[in-house]
Amino acid sequence: MAGLLDGKTALISGGARGIGRAAAILFAKEGARVAVADLNGDGAKETVQMINAAGGQAISITVEITKADEVAGMVARTVDAFGRLDCAFNNAGIAGYQVNAAGAKTADWSEEAFDRMIAVNLKGVWLAMRAELEVMQKQGAGAIVNTASIAGLVGLPTSSAYVAAKHGVVGLTKTAAIEYATMGIRVNSVCPGYIETDMTKEVMTRRGEEILRTTAARRMGTAQEIAEMVCWLCSDRASYVTGANYNVDGGYVAA
Repeated sequence: MAGLLDGKTALISGGARGIGRAAAILFAKEGARVAVADLNGDGAKETVQMINAAGGQAISITVEITKADEVAGMVARTVDAFGRLDCAFNNAGIAGYQVNAAGAKTADWSEEAFDRMIAVNLKGVWLAMRAELEVMQKQGAGAIVNTASIAGLVGLPTSSAYVAAKHGVVGLTKTAAIEYATMGIRVNSVCPGYIETDMTKEVMTRRGEEILRTTAARRMGTAQEIAEMVCWLCSDRASYVTGANYNVDGGYVAA
C-alpha cells in the first residue's frame, strides 16, 4: 500500500526532538524524502540517522530560524537535494523557560525574553513561509503546516509572549491560506495541547495537576499524535483543507 506522502519532499524545522522528530520519522515512513532542520544540528543528524537506518531518505540542516539568510538557505538546500518542496512543517519553537521567563506574569517578562520569544515563534514561522511560498508558487502546488498551539486559541497564565506569538501564527496561517489558495498551495496549522516532550516538563512540574484537571482526556498527548495530524494535512487526502487550525489537545479547549 502506498504511503500518504509517497513521492513528496518535506521540510521539517525543529526536527531534532519532540514533535518535529516524530513528524520527520512518520513522514519518511509514509514515503516522503525529508529535510530535517534545527538549531541543534547534532539532534537533527540523529533524527536523520534514525530515518536512514529504517530505509528512508533524509538530510539534516542546521539553521537559526530567526535569520533570514539561514532560513532561505534551508529551503534552497532542500530543493537542491530533492528537486522540489511539496510539504513544509514549520515547527521550530521555544518555551518560556528557555528565555528565563518560566512562571512570569505579563508585567514580569523582560524585553529581551519577549523579543526572543516573538523572534523564534512568530517571525521564524513567517521567514520560513516566505521562502517556502516562493518555491511552491513556481511549482504551482504545496502544503504548509505551522505549529501554533492551544495558546494560539486561548489565553494561558504566565505565558503572555508565547500566547502572543502563537496567536500570531494562527493569523499568519489564515491570511496566507486565503492569499495562495488559487495557486494550489494549502496552509494550515496544528494547535497541540500539553504534549509529552522536553518543552513541557517545566510547566508540568509547576502546574501539571491543574492542567490535567482541565484536559477532558485527563492525560497528556504524545508527539506521535501530533505528527499524525500534520502528516494528514500535508497529504493529498486533505486537498480541500486550507486556512484551518486544528487543536489536538485531548479536549483542553472544549473543557
